[in-house]
Amino acid sequence: MMKLVALFLCALCTLSFAENHLENLDELHKLGSTYYAYPTPNVKYTKAPKGYKPFYISHYGRHGSRFHYSADDYIYLYKTLAKADSLNQLSELGKSLFKRIKSFYEYAANRAGDLTQLGVKQHQEIAKRMIKNFPEIFKDSAQIEAYSSTSIRCVLSMASFLEELRAQKPKIKIHQESSKYLMRFICPLEFSKIINETNTQSWQQENEKLYSHVNPSRLIHLIFKDSLYVQENLDAGNFYSKLFEITNSLQNVPEIQTELYDLWTYDELFAKWKAQNAWWYNTLASSPLSNAKGLENAKPLLQDILTKADLILNDSKKNKDHVKVTLRFGHDTVILPFAALLQLENANVKTSDMENLHLVWKDYEISPMAANFQFIFYQSNQKDSPILVKLLHNEIEQNLPIECDKLKHKFCPEKPYVLYDDFKNFYSNILAK
Repeated sequence: MMKLVALFLCALCTLSFAENHLENLDELHKLGSTYYAYPTPNVKYTKAPKGYKPFYISHYGRHGSRFHYSADDYIYLYKTLAKADSLNQLSELGKSLFKRIKSFYEYAANRAGDLTQLGVKQHQEIAKRMIKNFPEIFKDSAQIEAYSSTSIRCVLSMASFLEELRAQKPKIKIHQESSKYLMRFICPLEFSKIINETNTQSWQQENEKLYSHVNPSRLIHLIFKDSLYVQENLDAGNFYSKLFEITNSLQNVPEIQTELYDLWTYDELFAKWKAQNAWWYNTLASSPLSNAKGLENAKPLLQDILTKADLILNDSKKNKDHVKVTLRFGHDTVILPFAALLQLENANVKTSDMENLHLVWKDYEISPMAANFQFIFYQSNQKDSPILVKLLHNEIEQNLPIECDKLKHKFCPEKPYVLYDDFKNFYSNILAK
């Protein structure tokens, strides 16, 4: 009897958690790590220096919202809960979860990793805002070149983006391409290789400390009736991790119209995110524990941006019909190290303190679904004026760590604008290290 009362009170606490946090749903979505659905920016941009107008955009974007990447995870949760249900081992909350997981399994398992309709919409809206923000670039028959990863979700993200550009500006000329050849800068390294190289002993020790705060017990015992059944039939940590992933992925599939947050307490979600956030940082950012080896995956992209910019800037001097926009569509495994390589304020963090990393480095800020970088190039109508560039990360202006030498240059713009020559030299030096 006392056990039933305890379970009932636990369930009430969980439901109370859900009710209290629905109004802060976006904060819960952020704990989804790189599953965080792209937030619509609400920003004002700094006016360009007098006489300057944009004439070229160089872009890299992550695919839009997708279904959870692993069909095996849907299958595992479904079969685990189905077996327990057949043996009358599920609580009422467990039966509710089984019903929901069954519907997710039937709808989403065969779509694992695919772009969702929300992902389509995200790229359409980013394209629409790009035209609105920089109309000068999209005049008449502007030439657009677009390159995609061979992943279908990236190809469809590119198609969604270009479809919106064409709808807004029917006269534009588009070259689009997806091939293994392009992967040399879209996403050059095998992710498994990066994981192995960054999985150092010092990282493993810190990872164990973080996971000491991740405790599946409360949730597992709310779902299953008998602790002995759990002990003999369930890998609780594996079940918990897969359920966490599915919970977070649902924000990217709004047509399902249901959530799993009623299962969790905020502390449980936060502890799991905190550990996952640190894993992304160690694997693909500036972590001293891994010697920042993950940054190698972004260097070919930076080189491609510099190379193409030089070619187009030279072409623009003699050809008004030069390429106006270069679009690239890829993955979070490049977005995260690229932000660190650029030394952006929210990404240029070097610390071995994994316990407090979440205070200074947040994966969801850097690489939500449809994350993007837009380098906007500006030229003046005055002869011999220098080319300027500014960066938008997720459509928000960034202050690049590049200083203008006023003794060397006649004109030093205010940030976020920097001289292209300084920009090129600064990042060329980083690539040379």
